[in-house]
Amino acid sequence: MPAVAQDGDTKACLITKTDTNPFFVKMKEGATAKAEELGVELSTYAGKIDGDHETQVQAIESCIAAGANGILITPSDTKAITGVVQQARDNGLLVIALDTPLEPIDAADATFATDNFKAGELIGQWARAKLGDEAENAKIAMLDLSPAAPSVDVLRDQGFLKGFGIDIKDENTIGDEDDPRIVGHDSTSGNEEGGRSAMESLLQQDPGINLVYTINEPAAAGAYEALKSFGIEDQAVIVSIDGGCPGVQNVEDGVIGATSQQYPLEMASKGIEAIAQYAKDGTVPQPSEGLDFFNTGVNLVTDEAVDGVESISVEEGLDRCWG
Repeated sequence: MPAVAQDGDTKACLITKTDTNPFFVKMKEGATAKAEELGVELSTYAGKIDGDHETQVQAIESCIAAGANGILITPSDTKAITGVVQQARDNGLLVIALDTPLEPIDAADATFATDNFKAGELIGQWARAKLGDEAENAKIAMLDLSPAAPSVDVLRDQGFLKGFGIDIKDENTIGDEDDPRIVGHDSTSGNEEGGRSAMESLLQQDPGINLVYTINEPAAAGAYEALKSFGIEDQAVIVSIDGGCPGVQNVEDGVIGATSQQYPLEMASKGIEAIAQYAKDGTVPQPSEGLDFFNTGVNLVTDEAVDGVESISVEEGLDRCWG
């Protein structure tokens, strides 16, 4: 049962993977603005790097001890975090996963997220249409997030491959495909340096790579720099997911071919609203119809629209971007 707060006493926590990625910066902005509007006392925490599970565990423990009414979290390790999440729920806190579902998804009370599989599917469909007949001869580099393979990592990776027309075997597993077009998978930690080193590693396996999937736009920027350092930046099409302003600008500049834009400010803002409502009367937010999470939307952004794949323009993407 929730600990029902008195007016002005509602406490919420936001725990992000890092506080440097523009996606999480915008998430914090959305949560902060909505908390101020509703009179919610907000505490924010972040891992040192993407994958810093222990710092997130400590943050949840701090929120429990502080008597918070609810927690919003983008989990770095979607499986290992569930134990301490259950502790929070047992203590009456509402726990909402933002962007990255827990495993299992019902380990949290609710999930507010982009349909990450759909986000991957959109860029996969676009890439297949962009390559046309050459899609059958593609040499694909898969630049994923981390060896821990959190759910967002798996969903985006598998969605892209399905959208491109590759048999993904077990959709819950990265790397079990046997399609010869996949050169390999490597981890980027979701940042530019990781994207560059992963791209360099995969180019050593096959210098003919002509399609690059990236977990997010910082990794995409790093991949482009690696390609450019070899003088082959025009050889490969790069696709990504996030929709931050630097990433959308990179679409306009030709660095990224297409990206799937998501809306972190809305995720966090709605999360704070949900915690405030829960503190008031115990209401737990419900998922979108036909889904097991609340869908906060996704759009494909490109300056090269293709038949059969719905997209928005770079100009609209820049109007709605973040970071």
